[in-house]
Amino acid sequence: MPTAAAFGVFLAASLALLVVPGPAVMYIVARSIDQGRSAGIVSALGLATGSVILIAAAALGVSALLAASPTAFNVVRYAGAAYLLYLGIRTALTKPAPTTETHAPREPLRRIFAEGIVVNLLNPKTALFFFAFLPQFINPAGNVRVQIVVLGLTFSSMGMLTDSIYATVAGAMALRFRAGDRLPRVRRVAVSTTYIALSALALFVHPTKL
Repeated sequence: MPTAAAFGVFLAASLALLVVPGPAVMYIVARSIDQGRSAGIVSALGLATGSVILIAAAALGVSALLAASPTAFNVVRYAGAAYLLYLGIRTALTKPAPTTETHAPREPLRRIFAEGIVVNLLNPKTALFFFAFLPQFINPAGNVRVQIVVLGLTFSSMGMLTDSIYATVAGAMALRFRAGDRLPRVRRVAVSTTYIALSALALFVHPTKL
């Protein structure tokens, strides 16, 4: 296992990385504004589940293969960008029915959870991040795979906590706005723009920039 000192540094570094808003936080905030706090938390759970799968891939060396193959990396990258673009276009084209509710018509939480997993799995930067970040804190004298899993699950659990806080705050802020004729349109534009921006961001991800 990692030494106590290395694990302490890992916790501090992970917290510093997680509290800074990034694409995952943008996605969760958009979900919370559009669907409410519960949807944001479920999205965070979906992203965390996707992270667990990627952690297993990192432990098995799949991330190394992805980093070594530009073709494989680009296939995953373009698929992720296309999926986010689809979410943005779908949101933009979905006209909200007249309602007094603050949030858009509810989507099934199972669907939101599944979309969170897909979004994370189709983000190659996440897989490469685990491959590049986690080994920095590993004790070579121990079982490397077990250490990667332990560190990865710790990071994922911390991420679930910080992401849930963002979801709760974003959901609470959305509730402060009163429902009206313009609010559903403004919300739809804001959420769809966020998805499309994330899609564009995914196209600029390269292993050399990690």
